[in-house]
Amino acid sequence: MSEIPSADQEGIDSVRMTWNNWPRTKVEASKCVIPLAASISPIRSNPEIPTLPYLPLRCKTCTSIMNCFSRVDFTAKIWICPFCYQRNHFPPHYSMISETNLPAELYSQYTTIEYTIGDKNQNPVGEFDVKSAFVFVLDTCMIEEEFEYAKSEVKRAIGLLPENAMVGFVSFGTQVQVHELGFSDMSKVYVFRGTKEISKDQIMEQLGIGGAGRRNVPGGAVGVGGYQQQRGMPMQNSGVTRFLLPASDCEFTLNSLLDELQPDQWPVAPGSRASRCTGVALSVAGGLLGACLPGTGARIVALVGGPCTEGPGTIISKDMSDPVRSHKDLDKDAAPYFKKAVKFYDSLAKQLVSQGHVLDLFASALDQVGVAEMKVAVERTGGLVVLSESFGHSVFKDSFKRVFENGEQSLGLCFNGTLEINCSKDIKIQGIIGHCTSLEKKGPSVADTVIGEGNTTAWKMCGLDKSTCFTVFFDISSSEKSNAPGSANPQLYLQFLTSYQNPEGLTLLRVTTVTRRWVDSSVSSEELVQGFDQETAAVVMARLTSLKMESEEGFDATRWLDRNLIRLCSKFGEYRKDDPSSFTLNSFFSFFPQFIFNLRRSQFVQVFNNSPDETAYFRMLLNRENITNAAVMIQPSLISYSFNSLPQPVLLDVASIGADRILLLDSYFSVVIFHGMTIAQWRNLGYQNQPEHQAFAQLLQTPKEDAQTIIHERFPVPRLVVCDQHGSQARFLLAKLNPSATYNNANEMAAGSDIIFTDDVSLQVFFEHLQRLAVQS
Repeated sequence: MSEIPSADQEGIDSVRMTWNNWPRTKVEASKCVIPLAASISPIRSNPEIPTLPYLPLRCKTCTSIMNCFSRVDFTAKIWICPFCYQRNHFPPHYSMISETNLPAELYSQYTTIEYTIGDKNQNPVGEFDVKSAFVFVLDTCMIEEEFEYAKSEVKRAIGLLPENAMVGFVSFGTQVQVHELGFSDMSKVYVFRGTKEISKDQIMEQLGIGGAGRRNVPGGAVGVGGYQQQRGMPMQNSGVTRFLLPASDCEFTLNSLLDELQPDQWPVAPGSRASRCTGVALSVAGGLLGACLPGTGARIVALVGGPCTEGPGTIISKDMSDPVRSHKDLDKDAAPYFKKAVKFYDSLAKQLVSQGHVLDLFASALDQVGVAEMKVAVERTGGLVVLSESFGHSVFKDSFKRVFENGEQSLGLCFNGTLEINCSKDIKIQGIIGHCTSLEKKGPSVADTVIGEGNTTAWKMCGLDKSTCFTVFFDISSSEKSNAPGSANPQLYLQFLTSYQNPEGLTLLRVTTVTRRWVDSSVSSEELVQGFDQETAAVVMARLTSLKMESEEGFDATRWLDRNLIRLCSKFGEYRKDDPSSFTLNSFFSFFPQFIFNLRRSQFVQVFNNSPDETAYFRMLLNRENITNAAVMIQPSLISYSFNSLPQPVLLDVASIGADRILLLDSYFSVVIFHGMTIAQWRNLGYQNQPEHQAFAQLLQTPKEDAQTIIHERFPVPRLVVCDQHGSQARFLLAKLNPSATYNNANEMAAGSDIIFTDDVSLQVFFEHLQRLAVQS
């Protein structure tokens, strides 16, 4: 457990960097081993951020926005841009500006500020003012029990939606059914075949919203993706009033439709999988939204209960004797459907991004459903993903409810976001790892090398929320002239501009400007070391490793991490050559080897025993959560409860297990309450129910309350595992602990503790090897 204070480390800016002091040259930066990267949560809420009701001032040369680091000449009414040093005149309405009369954006504490750009949502459709839309896509190839769970959750979600949110409904099995909600006299359904790919135009034509929807639009402007879009006048788009209705108008229709809806009636031969056309269903939902509401914030909410076996996006044949692809199959190129399915979802992602729409995936099944293939569409559109075993499981039910809830528990779902980054001269942007799409906006600050979504200084996020986080990778330009960066100005500046539409339909622009210091690390690395953030560095390395494992063939993650860790310790450790016992690490680096040890053993690197779907799910969450949460995924936290002390953090080590202790493990995806042997025996004997053992009842209750607090605040909701020492479920805890006691040294054990049956090296052995290799001359 790293001793990191729980205070808000991200502050008002929600920015954390691997290095808070930057080396001046490209060569020095490469010697730092850990890349120069920043993690930003662009719309995380903070009560201290002011919202201004006017438009920001932009620099006429580099278009960056005036901020508290701009130098101001009050007599000449001029401000100097900190990025390009351009002198800009203030407009007339700033004429009252003086040293005692400053606008909010020049106050030094407001490094992050929000501007209201106004209600740009010119999408009145008929009599409806559309702020957001949700199209539910429900899989019907399920057993009755699962299907009932899924239907009841969709009903509950529709009840929670804002009254003016537009709702559409598509169900799919062997074929795709689009339900016409505007026709309430009886249920009217348009059916699409599930076997072949359908173009956007075919979907519009078949639903009767192509030409018909546009015929009576005089001079309608062509919108995103070539659709006609109305500016400020009501759209005579029959598609909207037929297939998409406000939640308040169609709640009754939808509820009765769901009550009548049956599981897919198509017969399934014995020894075969059901024919399920997930790909066509998502295409049809995308085409429907593209025809009706291009450019309006809309989400496709897909509930999928099994693998796609029909049409585009197929991941497996219908024959049950064919197992679904494993990591081994993918490595050996023995997954015949994989590349074709990924290509299909890649084209779907491009279509959804051009329309500004989001794909959310809720997959619940005991086998895989194809999350690994759909990952590209969910990530590029900024969608949410939840993977669980059943639609009746709390992981799905509670997470699904959170998506639609308002108030404190709300995720703060926003739409149509774009992120732009401005940076000081000599800083180049390599790319972003996170849920977004490159807008291919070239500029002088685009680096030659690309990491993730690169070749641009602007990105699109069709969907984003309060916890969305991005990792931006920077490089330093290789100009080795006498005017090395920072020689004129010792400070470097980065500006993040995020425009987005909030749940109320208002367009906001958040501007975060941060500064860091250039340091000359060729003279002394002391200042560099003091600016190192080990938690951020560990998470950035985890994200980079995951990306390399997916994109580079034959990439050996463990070796790559080990080599980088040895290089880092050789550069920043203090030691005498070839003398491992003399090796010490500065306190700024002291937890980093432990993070890497846990990362090497984590599900992000060790994919054995995980399906490709699970691995894709874990990596998607690793890339979108903030640093604190991602650090828990890599290195779980462990808290001990006992009679003789208050609850306290303990080492993530098998030695922390005690017969008279309860342990609470938080590994982000699951929360484990582990009862020691003695505690479990007392509980089984019912001591907690006896009045004289109130203290024991309280001891059992406290970890449960703490676990509920964690579960209550997290999305997706983690799985709760309650287990006893030596029970089968104890594996959830043992798999995460450092194996300092194994069957090899069981004789040295203290009574009541435990051993782990493994040949994995322990942290101590790992550190000894690291010391030996780091000091080698």
